Amino acid sequence: MIDRKAAATLKQLAKGFPVVAITGPRQSGKTTLAKFVFANKPYVSLEDPDQIEFATTDPRGFLARYQEGAILDEIQRAPSLFSYLQGIVDEKHQTGLFIITGSEQFGLISKITQSLAGRVGLLQLLPFSLEELKSVELSPKTLDATLLKGFYPPIYDRSISPSVWYANYVSTYVERDVRQMLEIKDLSTFQRFLRMTAARTGQLLNLSSLANDCGITHNTAKAWLSILEASYIVFLLKPFHNNFGKRLTKAPKIYFYDPGLAAWLLGIKDVQQIAIHSMRGPLFESFVVSEILKDKCNKGLDANLDFWRDNTGNEIDILIEEARTIIPIEVKSGQTVSRDFYAYLKKWLSDISNFKSQPYVVYGGQESFNREGVEILPWNKIDKLLEKLL
Repeated sequence: MIDRKAAATLKQLAKGFPVVAITGPRQSGKTTLAKFVFANKPYVSLEDPDQIEFATTDPRGFLARYQEGAILDEIQRAPSLFSYLQGIVDEKHQTGLFIITGSEQFGLISKITQSLAGRVGLLQLLPFSLEELKSVELSPKTLDATLLKGFYPPIYDRSISPSVWYANYVSTYVERDVRQMLEIKDLSTFQRFLRMTAARTGQLLNLSSLANDCGITHNTAKAWLSILEASYIVFLLKPFHNNFGKRLTKAPKIYFYDPGLAAWLLGIKDVQQIAIHSMRGPLFESFVVSEILKDKCNKGLDANLDFWRDNTGNEIDILIEEARTIIPIEVKSGQTVSRDFYAYLKKWLSDISNFKSQPYVVYGGQESFNREGVEILPWNKIDKLLEKLL
């Protein structure tokens, strides 16, 4: 098993809460991590029809089998368990009793809020980070191969091509989960919606335009996008809240958590194609945003990421605000650094002199250096940036 950075956070949460919930996309390694860290606990999959029936018809009897706690996998399938878990943990006053997992964050968190508020430590587990893959020498050697392959664990522990795996992932998990959450009569329309959403990776979200391109209503597009968010397929990066006296965009930017999934949805089949594809830059942005999100999630921290864009189109790709410090990050997929990479970054910094700031550029090249006070980092050294973050 590849050591997961989130393991230490998971152990700490288990020392402070009677229930620990692990959420994240399907096939991100939640079950593997839970079993590894809590190897002494019995494991129950609530996707097993027999277990679901038992848990639904007799939740008290189901939980009575686990007096010393258990790992309850995909617990959102048996929502009746939540209120009974509350009674058990309140009676026992024991930390680290139950470990629960779920792949649909809004539904799971809603149940936690209703029945287990204050009793649950929450960990979000995303697919492998580049640092995790590098630690066992499994990371792809080139940027294009990284963007094409993505980071889902099964791609690295099985002998299967990314394109075959992603095709099955979408049909087996994403579409099935959507059908369970929404009544979609025309699956082909949803498939088109998925692909059109991937084509907007790294762009400002315009729901009306997305809906029109897919032939659906604005409200339908909004509902479907919410499901993609809930299933950890896409992430909405919000605009920076402090306007510094300027007019800013109010629309969020949309990113896929995994660049490999987005690349597959765009019909990209090989590294030669991705090298010249018009979406290479946005896919690279998705990769960088996702790596920062993974680092935050693995540490159990909020994803306090924003972007800056004014009404004239000037933009800073990523802003991380911590206390009175702002870390602005520009993302450039090119391999040769020019002053254009950070020219607006330096101008923007002059407008926020009341904040401490260390600017960065993450680019598609190979060398690290400092230019005019800007730290320039290659894509495969992004862990050096993450070390600076809380």
